[in-house]
Amino acid sequence: MEYDFAMSLVNQLLWDSMLVAGPLLIATLITGILISVFQVATQIQEMTLTYVPKLAVSAVVLMLLGTWMIHRITLFALKMIALIPDMH
Repeated sequence: MEYDFAMSLVNQLLWDSMLVAGPLLIATLITGILISVFQVATQIQEMTLTYVPKLAVSAVVLMLLGTWMIHRITLFALKMIALIPDMH
């Protein structure tokens, strides 16, 4: 396997990982920031106030984008499996 080919596979892996994990991470990050601002403004320091909304937002994002995420991961896996016979 050539160095350039291996690096392109790693590049594709990292890009696909960012695309798949990005929406979920961004949604929970924005939710966490909004809840933190709310907690500072109201001085409510309840621990469950941070976890429950993040969990709910994560569930909604996974329900909305879960099939696309699985499809993207499956395409990458099939592409890697198809490359196995060409490796020496």
